[in-house]
Amino acid sequence: MSATALTPAASPSTAPVLVPRRHVGRWITGAVALLVVGLLLFSLAQNPRMQWDVVARNLTAPSILSGVLVTLELTAIAAVVGFAGGVALAIMRLSGNPVLAAISWGFTWIFRSVPTLVQLFFWFNIAALYPTVSLGLPGFGTFWSAQTNSLIGTFGAALIALILHEAAYAGEIVRAGMIGVGQGQTDAARALGFTPLRTTWRIILPQAMRTMLPPAGNQIISLLKTTSVVSVIALENVLYSAQVIYERTYEVIPLLVVAALWYIVMTSILSVLQQYVERRFDRGARAGR
Repeated sequence: MSATALTPAASPSTAPVLVPRRHVGRWITGAVALLVVGLLLFSLAQNPRMQWDVVARNLTAPSILSGVLVTLELTAIAAVVGFAGGVALAIMRLSGNPVLAAISWGFTWIFRSVPTLVQLFFWFNIAALYPTVSLGLPGFGTFWSAQTNSLIGTFGAALIALILHEAAYAGEIVRAGMIGVGQGQTDAARALGFTPLRTTWRIILPQAMRTMLPPAGNQIISLLKTTSVVSVIALENVLYSAQVIYERTYEVIPLLVVAALWYIVMTSILSVLQQYVERRFDRGARAGR
């Protein structure tokens, strides 16, 4: 008779009970943090200098809403054009052509190194370098000419600076996503007779989207906040609209809170859209497996 047969089975009443470990320190830390946050919010809510009535009155002021619209326009145009330029930069960098790769690398190096604010001032004052813009051919004269300030106004200078800034970062995001796609995909496309451009557009980029989406979404949200710097050239975005009001009324803190609340709303909407798009791509990728 084996030893196993002689060993009585443990009854449910005598079986060991696993007791979960109590994380007392974790609960104490959480309670202290919650208390600190609660006290801070209570202090802000009860502080009469916050002037919440002024915040509520200016939250939907026409000039503030106009600034919100300008902020969204800058973000949308710079994101679309910037990421289109980023795709071109990534393709140039990975093309195998040393000249195109060098141009792409140089563009990315320069516009990632120079702060957006410096670029903004440069394009805003570009007329000091080129007072006029002309088109023509040697020996045939000038076909067309215009004043630089009439072509590149305040909105145009802001848009150029934001697009160039966005393209430099988007190019690296797209390049990283394309590198993440296995070389076998490219080899299979070539075996089927796909051209390099068609391979990139139909095979590589769709598969790279899942890798690119999280950093691309974060970059667009960062771009939205970066648009605040255009207030230094008196472009009517959210922050500049708030500044115009508080320079007249001296209600600085309430108007800054108004600007902050609108940025929170806009970034929150973009975050929700980012999560929705990521889930859609994730479901599509799992369904295709």
